[in-house]
Amino acid sequence: MTERLAPRVVVVGAGVAGLAAAHALALDARARVVVLEGSPRAGGKLLRGEIAGVPTDLGAESVLARRPEALALIDSLGLSGEITHPATSRAAIWSRGRLRPLPAGHVMGVPVDVRALAASGVMSRPAVARAALDRVLPASRLGDDTSVAAYVRARMGRAVVDRLVEPLLGGVYAGRADLLSLRATLPAVAAVAGQGSLMRALRARPASAASGPVFAGLPGGIGRLAEALTAAALSRGVDVRLGCAARELSRTPSGWRLVVGSAAAPQTIEADAVVLALPAAPAGRLLAPCVPAAATELATIEYASMAIVTLAFAVSAFDKPLDGSGFLVPAVEGRLIKAATFSSLKWGWYSGSAPGLVVLRCSIGRHGDNSDLRRSDEELIAGAWRDLAAIAGVRAAPVDALVTRWGGALPQYFVGHLDRVARVKAVIAGAPGLAVCGAAYDGVGIPACVGSGQAAATQVLRALFGGGE
Repeated sequence: MTERLAPRVVVVGAGVAGLAAAHALALDARARVVVLEGSPRAGGKLLRGEIAGVPTDLGAESVLARRPEALALIDSLGLSGEITHPATSRAAIWSRGRLRPLPAGHVMGVPVDVRALAASGVMSRPAVARAALDRVLPASRLGDDTSVAAYVRARMGRAVVDRLVEPLLGGVYAGRADLLSLRATLPAVAAVAGQGSLMRALRARPASAASGPVFAGLPGGIGRLAEALTAAALSRGVDVRLGCAARELSRTPSGWRLVVGSAAAPQTIEADAVVLALPAAPAGRLLAPCVPAAATELATIEYASMAIVTLAFAVSAFDKPLDGSGFLVPAVEGRLIKAATFSSLKWGWYSGSAPGLVVLRCSIGRHGDNSDLRRSDEELIAGAWRDLAAIAGVRAAPVDALVTRWGGALPQYFVGHLDRVARVKAVIAGAPGLAVCGAAYDGVGIPACVGSGQAAATQVLRALFGGGE
């Protein structure tokens, strides 16, 4: 009598969502787990490298500490004792010719107090006066959804959008406030929208119970999380196949069939369940023959590309010591860089790894404008150095520099995103043994992606065994 094999679950994609899904699946001994990754490495936007011999993150560099998923996962991997928090969280914004503090108490750039806004100097007096009209304007209707720019501009004027909200949103989505959904990207603002004065409504919100640092990392870089997840998967017998792209997905009477490999030498993999941990476009291509309604919705999700220029300078290269964790640059300022992080000041573990050096990373690129990203690495390094010279007083050339390009890295949560995702999940739920996860759905940060992957694992386990525990 032939022994029946345990059900096979295939996870397509080995970014942090896919690795989190595989990790959750591997904890359930009832399933065999296979991970397919088209690129030569696992980790997605979690990537470590070296600058001037110092380990550093070349992709995402922290996790949101006030969401539990990532820190809980780090703890389960035995790394909780190494969690570190930023040595400083004070950031500035380059506006009207100088670095200025962000207005006290702001909510993702939306000011909550006119006096704090005026004191910051980010905006001109006429622009502050326009923002102050929020206090007397009648309530603005939100409707089913609207863009961030449309709502905030109606309440406080264009300058608040251009010089505060858009730079902060750009740091998360590399997107444009006139396209991004208020409900999906600024839920705290959307929750109080339509109550009259937005400033007054934001100030009146119940105090958050959350306390402690906002962000967390790991010495050597948060990219270690992906490395630890991959090692844990392998140790539990997960079959991780790198350089193995999924080309087709179809339903069978008993489950699913994937075609992988090259067109010249295709291979098939039979699966009892499948988790698609892919960006929207490749997920949609796989779903088109079997769940076309989901594919149609996913085709509308656009992505932004970006580049990170990491530079190492001698401490003596600066006119004066750097202060804070970095700065943002509004697009209206016409600079190449949209943000800079003072990595070696932000994370204390650099002090032992990079004595005498200052490590910075500059972000370049935003949705709909790829002209800067067409420049060569040398041009991006030179341009970032020029901006740092003008803004942060850098006077000497970097001792080392590295450009990391992230093509199509950040999904854009356009107006209507929440409804779009709900429709995708509804039709996916009608295909037993199939789940989707990743940054395209419920959040672009690491904790959101981890939670998305874990939820997908639970969904397919329930489909297979009637329970996800």
